[in-house]
Amino acid sequence: MASEHTAKAFDEDLQELNRLVAEMGGLAERQIVDSVDALVRRDATLGKRVVAFDLEIDKLQRLIEERAVLTIARRQPMAVDLREIVGAMRVAIDLERIGDLAKNIAKRVTALDSDFHPLKLIRGLEHMTDLVQSQVKSVLDAYAAHDLPAAMAVWKGDEEVDAICTSLFRELLTYMMEDPRNIGLCIHLMFCAKNIERIGDHATNIAETVFYMIEGQPMLDPRPKGDMTTFATAVSGN
Repeated sequence: MASEHTAKAFDEDLQELNRLVAEMGGLAERQIVDSVDALVRRDATLGKRVVAFDLEIDKLQRLIEERAVLTIARRQPMAVDLREIVGAMRVAIDLERIGDLAKNIAKRVTALDSDFHPLKLIRGLEHMTDLVQSQVKSVLDAYAAHDLPAAMAVWKGDEEVDAICTSLFRELLTYMMEDPRNIGLCIHLMFCAKNIERIGDHATNIAETVFYMIEGQPMLDPRPKGDMTTFATAVSGN
């Protein structure tokens, strides 16, 4: 009976952890969308809201960590049960970083005071954001469902995000070379694009956590990263 009680208590602890991770994931997804929306529309109010709301994501990350540590201390789980708890903590850390990156984008809203906003660049940034936000949603669904094939699809999709980022960097570089007055805006957009690309990296991290939880070992395959050296080559003129 004692072992049944312990198993039931552990299941309840794990359900609570998973609920908190799902809540945190929903907030992080919203932050991604809102930060770029604020940037595109130059909505300073929405930008400030994204920055302020990052505190809620930080609080959830700390709460998940505290609950996870407490569960390990109380229940002393082993093998797959321990991996479930470690997985929740790892996902929460990635979601907290995603929140920080969205906040970084939102902080740049007030800096975009130029009237020069080429539609092609904005559309490129929006397309990249849509893809990354979709990856974050898909990998969180895969985490919740313990769906390894779905997680691996996200893992393999990171290369596409890198390719779009490189293409956008090339466009931004062209605009800067054509007119020095565009440099300020383009630098801000470059930083935003890089932040979105890094959000994609965190989605890939979560996919690797799903692999670890299910397979019981870390992924050894190298990540399918796109070629990010082309931008540096273009800048140097080589």
